[in-house]
Amino acid sequence: MEEKKKGFFSRLVEGLNKTRDNIVSGMDSIFSGFSAIDDDFYEELEETLIMGDLGIQTTMTIMEDLRRKVKEQHIKEPSECRQLLIDSIREQMNLGDNAYEFEHRTSVVLVIGVNGVGKTTSVGKLAGQLKDEGKKVILAAADTFRAAAIDQLTEWANRAGVEIIAQQEGSDPAAVIYDAVAAAKSRHADVLICDTAGRLHNKKNLMEELKKINRIIDREYPDAYRETLVVLDGTTGQNALVQARQFMEAAEITGIILTKLDGTAKGGIAVAIQSELGIPVKYVGVGEKIDDLQKFNSEDFVNALFDIK
Repeated sequence: MEEKKKGFFSRLVEGLNKTRDNIVSGMDSIFSGFSAIDDDFYEELEETLIMGDLGIQTTMTIMEDLRRKVKEQHIKEPSECRQLLIDSIREQMNLGDNAYEFEHRTSVVLVIGVNGVGKTTSVGKLAGQLKDEGKKVILAAADTFRAAAIDQLTEWANRAGVEIIAQQEGSDPAAVIYDAVAAAKSRHADVLICDTAGRLHNKKNLMEELKKINRIIDREYPDAYRETLVVLDGTTGQNALVQARQFMEAAEITGIILTKLDGTAKGGIAVAIQSELGIPVKYVGVGEKIDDLQKFNSEDFVNALFDIK
């Protein structure tokens, strides 16, 4: 297990290469290039963080924190700010104690996200991992508008060795969820994971559909613990933040799955999402294999970002 984690960490380090080049090399030249902590110093740092896709709001929060600590600790050397900045970024990303509560209870996990972000793949990987932990998992193919989605999820279900509840392409997603809930209850499943349609361009319909699905789960499975994960593509930077906000209007998002961190220059978005939306990044994906989706660890992420061994 330790070996697997190490492999994932090195892939994360690799995946954050471009972000590191963007942010960290820029910051390091500021820390070494300035002889005093003044407004110009702060301004340069601010600009570097924004360019690294941490976003304006998050950058302001981090900079305020840095200024406060510099003042409190009477720091005079720019180089001494590096560790303070790293600590501040780490603090923005704290997951809280019960981030993975759904794993320990009978639960329904709703996975949402626009097409193309790796949503169905993430559902399959998550199912495989939970199955490996000894959980009884059922998948619901409620993305019924994309023919390939049902086939793709069926393939993942076979690969992971879990059951899948599906209907014909174009059928009512809420009806699939109804059947899946009935199956989960009668077969005493630990976790029911639902793959849903990702059509943000038709926002009103999508929102109504999600509400309908939620109503069915609330009515038919009131005792189930609820987890709603939105899948975002790490390569899209600030656009991922916009998508997350739109989904927040339709559903009570409890966590983020951030995919495609395998070579993106926009890894800073993980910090921004957590800081600005108050929703934790719970999983990150760095590749195609089943164990390339891992629980998010802020310590590992910041260490990979700053290449701290």
